[in-house]
Amino acid sequence: MATKNKVTIIGAGQVGSTAAYSLVSSGITEEIALIDLNVDLVKAEVMDLQHSVPFWGYTKVKVGSYKDVADSQIAIITCGARQKEGETRIDLVKKNSAIIKEIVPQIFKANPNVILIMVTNPVDVLTYQAIKMFPSKKKQIIGSGTMLDSARLRFLLSEKLSINPSSIHAYIVGEHGDSELPLWSTAAIGNSKLDQFKKLSQTEKDKIFNQAKNAAYAIIAGKQCTNYAIGAGINQLVTAILYNRHTVLPVSHLLEGEYGIKDVCLSLPAVVGCKGLEQKLVLEISAQEKKLLKNSADCLKKINKTIN
Repeated sequence: MATKNKVTIIGAGQVGSTAAYSLVSSGITEEIALIDLNVDLVKAEVMDLQHSVPFWGYTKVKVGSYKDVADSQIAIITCGARQKEGETRIDLVKKNSAIIKEIVPQIFKANPNVILIMVTNPVDVLTYQAIKMFPSKKKQIIGSGTMLDSARLRFLLSEKLSINPSSIHAYIVGEHGDSELPLWSTAAIGNSKLDQFKKLSQTEKDKIFNQAKNAAYAIIAGKQCTNYAIGAGINQLVTAILYNRHTVLPVSHLLEGEYGIKDVCLSLPAVVGCKGLEQKLVLEISAQEKKLLKNSADCLKKINKTIN
């Protein structure tokens, strides 16, 4: 079956439905299929999304099944147990690992060429699990990774520096979680190194990074989930793939020797296009950052060993 400008989202909870709304409002996709085990929930979300269509343009939104993956360019996994207050993303590993084991084979059976975006947490562990199940699809399987963490960092820097966040180039890399790290050595404003633009003290940098890193915990404490920003991030990732934008994004992917790290998925900037992971970027980073990146990889490897 020929693919069309279509996206299938598995999981109609807060993240999946918000991602669908972001796609509808941007008008970038012809059709969205939403799948969920909770039939009443998915029917209600689809109906509400359909009623938003006249305000935006025309996107077909439907209650889907795995058959919809057959003519989709992209499948997005957002389903699973969500992070509760006091829980780390890693606490979710056993619950969500079992779900991924069941879902991923159904996706690639329906469409061997589909690009799979993993959003469910712990995203790095589950992206690795999917690639281990289908190693030949390693470039087709991408985790949303630290896109959201990096966006938070750029937002906080934009507030501090009074600069549009789109002009700030700064990444958080590694695990999407507690061992992640900021790449201050590559941070730039326009084409100027951050430190040349404005010298921030280490204390200021640490405060900004920790705010970005711990933002999810603060949001979950207040409203039990995060959904708007990740919905926008999914939209950016989908746009890069559907329109072959060759966009550089800090997505979770399999490392194969970069920075001396292999056999683990974590986030580093990579070029994303219609084939998924088009090209990896190897940045000049500091010795301390390399050390922290290896530590992040080691933390993830320990967790990877706990799943079968």
